[in-house]
Amino acid sequence: MPGEKPADNEFVPERPEWAIDPTTAITCCTTFIGETLAATGHDGVVVGLSGGIDSAVSAALAVGALTAAQVLGVKLPYATSSPDSLADADAVARHLGIATEQVDITPMVDAYLKNAGAADPVRRGNVMARVRMTVLYDLSARDRRLVLGTGNRTEDLLGYTTHHGDNASALNPIGQLYKTEIRMIAAQLGLPEAVLTKAPSADLWVGQADEDELGFSYAEADRLLHFLIDERLGRRQIEALGFSRGLIDTIAAKVTAMAFKRLPTPVAVFPGRLDPD
Repeated sequence: MPGEKPADNEFVPERPEWAIDPTTAITCCTTFIGETLAATGHDGVVVGLSGGIDSAVSAALAVGALTAAQVLGVKLPYATSSPDSLADADAVARHLGIATEQVDITPMVDAYLKNAGAADPVRRGNVMARVRMTVLYDLSARDRRLVLGTGNRTEDLLGYTTHHGDNASALNPIGQLYKTEIRMIAAQLGLPEAVLTKAPSADLWVGQADEDELGFSYAEADRLLHFLIDERLGRRQIEALGFSRGLIDTIAAKVTAMAFKRLPTPVAVFPGRLDPD
């Protein structure tokens, strides 16, 4: 795989005992991508390159599973997007040897928002995320490619995604991997230093940082979520591991409240209407 080598720096966490081995995860993800694409008959994948670690890892896994020519990276900046994000996306694309396109979403987003009233930053961010996905799906139709997902398990469980925005995709190789595991995979793949060291951000407005919004670190959330979801430990058992009751309650509440984002759209069921599959 292009650039594959372990990285060794202070920004890459040591592997927790609960985490999936990065080499094993890479093999599983690349096999999944290759088999899924072959089953659909599409020609490749299209991935939104944000300059962040999740999209970089997804793109790298796709190159490992397919060829660089089958992976199209798309940069989708808004007027307030950080220039550093574009530079980091370009660095990832060069590292992987993939082609890129850039589509400025500012005219599309602003055309809607100018008549949307006093939209707060969250509403504006959701519009941006959904416009970006609209562009990706259009390009996928143009090129007979599948939209490659870039959302991780931590964001999914916490609901820290935009419904039918960044959580939409045709296939997602990293959807069951926690942020901590994504960082280890990025190091194993030898991705550019910038994607390992930058603070996680959806880059939806100036100064936006994921962990500031969440109120806790991804490392804390990953470990707690593993015990809560994967190990099915009770709150008292998790508290005995050193987590505060407040953090446990906060994260458990988010997992419950955001379950609707992880489920298929509810559909009324009628007798005699069978699932074709």
